[in-house]
Amino acid sequence: MRITLVGSRHFGVTTFNTLRQHGVEIVRVVVHDGEDRLAAAARAAGVDVVVQADPKRVIASEIAAATDLIVTAHSHARVTREALATAKLGGIGYHPSLLPRHRGIAAVEWTIKEGDPIAGGTIYHLADRMDAGAIAAQEWVFVKKGETARELWERALAPLGQKLLADVIYHAKAHGSLPATPQDEEFATKAPSLTDAKH
Repeated sequence: MRITLVGSRHFGVTTFNTLRQHGVEIVRVVVHDGEDRLAAAARAAGVDVVVQADPKRVIASEIAAATDLIVTAHSHARVTREALATAKLGGIGYHPSLLPRHRGIAAVEWTIKEGDPIAGGTIYHLADRMDAGAIAAQEWVFVKKGETARELWERALAPLGQKLLADVIYHAKAHGSLPATPQDEEFATKAPSLTDAKH
């Protein structure tokens, strides 16, 4: 199972380490910033690093040859349709909400803002529309009273992301395919950046 990992920051590094511990071959790491800690971790492990030409998009030439699956971990770049087509199984990402609820960049913040008693995480297929691809795996967690978005992310949602990614990749290795359940658009809600929403 050859994986190109697109990501950044702490969650990107944790995902990188988790996948390698599960015996997954990461053939390339794609980052928007060459100084990012994920780039440093990949270089230290002898893994090829590519810096995106455009921080908002990942293009086909940036995906490693003979990639089976593209995995995103804390990436805000769109993986283009051409890039997805280069990987045998396409691409998956982790979204810290029960999709289709809270699609967008600030899912955890909106979970807290809306007072949701239950949160969750979703592994979804990368698609043209943001956070709208079919669901490969999904699990829920309780939200503690008074918990902040950061506390919820660190306590429950980041570890859940690692577990679900490992589960889906294990399934892909065993079956040569990814589970896929379409999202129900009737329940879709948006979670735009809260800092932008104030202006």
